[in-house]
Amino acid sequence: MLSLGIKDIIDIFLVALLLYYIWKLMKQSSAANIFSGVIIFTVVWILVSRVFEMRLIGGIMDTLMNIGLLAVLILFQDEIRHFLSTIGNQKNAKYLARFLHLNKEVKTHRTDIMPIVMACLSMSKQKVGALIVVERGVNLAEYINTGEIINGKISQRLIENIFFKNSPLHDGAMIISNSRITAAGCILPVSHDTDIPKALGLRHRSALGISQKSDCLAICVSEETGGISIAENGHFHLRLNAEELERMLTEEWQD
Repeated sequence: MLSLGIKDIIDIFLVALLLYYIWKLMKQSSAANIFSGVIIFTVVWILVSRVFEMRLIGGIMDTLMNIGLLAVLILFQDEIRHFLSTIGNQKNAKYLARFLHLNKEVKTHRTDIMPIVMACLSMSKQKVGALIVVERGVNLAEYINTGEIINGKISQRLIENIFFKNSPLHDGAMIISNSRITAAGCILPVSHDTDIPKALGLRHRSALGISQKSDCLAICVSEETGGISIAENGHFHLRLNAEELERMLTEEWQD
């Protein structure tokens, strides 16, 4: 007779929590259906091979599982990379450093946030398109290297000059890291989600794409409407006003 102890219940709970967390990551990258199929196949394999002990079909499924592990690694290589990056991101490293008394924290102040807010409002009024990515826990070095290194102080004038329509860098993304404008003209991954409103263009798709690959905040100013949006964790916060933009940057960036 099968008996469950406290350790077994904790074990089941932790596995369920892990699967839910992985499913959330997959959902952000539109791979939730494939992941659900993998989970269903795994449950059937466990029932057939371990519970009912059907040797013939169990043997076939055992072989498929051994081959399938490599297939899963290939199919979900981007999601696995994102998962591992999230676990070992800078925020978690900061907590570990604090525990080991090695913390050298770079704090974000209101003086870093307000120039971004003011620049976005100004560009919104003039309908100047912009895409500003604020790095948080996950390092964005691979995207920074696709653009021009700036390494400048965050200022309203610099942001507006970079996104000025005749500027050679205005079409790319600006990346802010460690309270500095690190690079501009950066190339970002484009989201291929089918549920993105058709009114949103390539700039918004790039904002959503980078938010699916990392934990950053991607601020987007529409060139057509002047609307200000933020993409975070694969979701949009649309039509933000000045107060909402400042609040989101203050709450999320400083976490």
